[in-house]
Amino acid sequence: MILFDTHAHLDFEDFDADREEMIGRARAAGVVHIVNVGYDLVSSSRAVELSVRYDLIYAAVGVHPHVAGQVPPDYLEKIEKLAAHPKVVALGEMGLDYFRDLSPRPAQKKVFREQLALAKKLNLPVIIHDREAHGDMMDILRRDGPFPAAGVIHCYSGSWEMAKECMAMGFYISIAGPVTFPNASRLKDVAARVPEDRLLLETDAPYLTPVPHRGKRNESAYVRFTAEEVAALRGMEAEELARICTENGRKLFRLNSVKN
Repeated sequence: MILFDTHAHLDFEDFDADREEMIGRARAAGVVHIVNVGYDLVSSSRAVELSVRYDLIYAAVGVHPHVAGQVPPDYLEKIEKLAAHPKVVALGEMGLDYFRDLSPRPAQKKVFREQLALAKKLNLPVIIHDREAHGDMMDILRRDGPFPAAGVIHCYSGSWEMAKECMAMGFYISIAGPVTFPNASRLKDVAARVPEDRLLLETDAPYLTPVPHRGKRNESAYVRFTAEEVAALRGMEAEELARICTENGRKLFRLNSVKN
């Protein structure tokens, strides 16, 4: 299987004890690309550092809604500087999180919209975090689009109707480990219906570990279990599904033009 983990946080301390071995397991599982996604300015910088150390890792830089209320006044300038690195392929993750509400919602919206504007300026795709904020997230995308470099709704959790509107705006739909959970009927339905050319796979490691490792730390090698589940839902061979999703990721993140 040829796999692309389009969203992971391998710079997190969860991997400090065995990062090298974990990346080796990903390679052995068939993972050829990983996008390591920034959470704040510090983790965005670490993401760039990881992309330099490992040929299969690329970086996204940005500010998560959890920390939107704590950004320094010059955070956009710092993101733009990080984004100039040749292995940075996207801005993110950015968006809205009304589940944990760790930053005031006005601050979340402001920082989200500012990063969307920066992505348009830099012609980079965006990685969007949306948790229990579907209405406001869609309102912002409608108001601030179009987005010529497109992007992805990561760890998709919305309805099929919302997915169709996101895809009409040019976004990809990324499926993570929860699709393997027995009670994830709505997500399974979306994963079965998204057109082949709009589908991506991810782990969100160290979070959202798929069955059969649910309850343990997630890692990039486990993206294969998500691929197998999505393929089964679509009546496809897992190898073919993985190949298609890998090509989609290469197209979105323009990896053919990235210089290691």
